[in-house]
Order: sequence, then C-alpha cells, then structure tokens
Amino acid sequence: MIPQQWTPPCGSQCTHKYAALTQIPWRVFCKKGCDADSDSWEDCVSDCSEICYKDPVLKDRQWSAYIDRSPGAASYSEECFHACVAGCGYKFEVESEEVNKVKPKRPPPPPPKPQGPQPPPRAKRPMQPPSDEDVPTSSA
Repeated sequence: MIPQQWTPPCGSQCTHKYAALTQIPWRVFCKKGCDADSDSWEDCVSDCSEICYKDPVLKDRQWSAYIDRSPGAASYSEECFHACVAGCGYKFEVESEEVNKVKPKRPPPPPPKPQGPQPPPRAKRPMQPPSDEDVPTSSA
C-alpha cells in the first residue's frame, strides 16, 4: 500500500488545495467537511456553518454568550466555512463553481451596545507659573 492510498480521495484533495504551510487550519476544516456525517450536500453545508461560526448559548437571550467553534476572528470564521464547504464539495462531487457560490446563512450580527451619555468635558484651568511659596528654598 502506497502513502496516497492511506488517505481517502476527499482528504487528499483538501491536502492538495491547502498545501501551503500557512494554510494548515483551512486544510483541517476542509477535511472536517469531508468527514461530516451528513447524507447530502445541503446538510454538509449546514454542518460547516455549525463548525465555523459562533452561536448564542442561551436561546431566550440572543447574543448573550458564545461557544467559540471557529478559529477566531469573523474573517477566520468565513475562511473556515469556505474551506469546510470545499471539503463537502469534494465529498459529494459538486462542481467548484457551485461550491464557490455558497454563502453562510447566518443571522445578522448584534447591534453595537449603546453607550451611556458621555460626561461633559472638564474645563482646564490655565497654567500659572509657580509662586515663590511653591518652590522649596533648600537645595540638594
């Protein structure tokens, strides 16, 4: 058995697509798409969304707390999603044009928290030269 036969074809395609050393995280998420337990292309894409994005923990209080499943920042979540979907495409033999068109179905981000009223700026007193009383008369 030669080494190429040890890896399933889907995983090999992910390795080839994300071959650069700096793309190791995306290779991992591509392989997660290959290894997803889904039975259809649509389910696989949905699984990628769950893998790569943060969702609210409490149902009644949206955006209250998060479980971080993604590799970090929002742009990383998007890259993770696209890599995972690429793996799904390899698994279900979907054309790359269709794979590239897929967008995550995510709720809009939470609105920014309103900030309370800002305290009025303090008026600055003009600098006055020190008087003779403020300067010590002893020397070191």
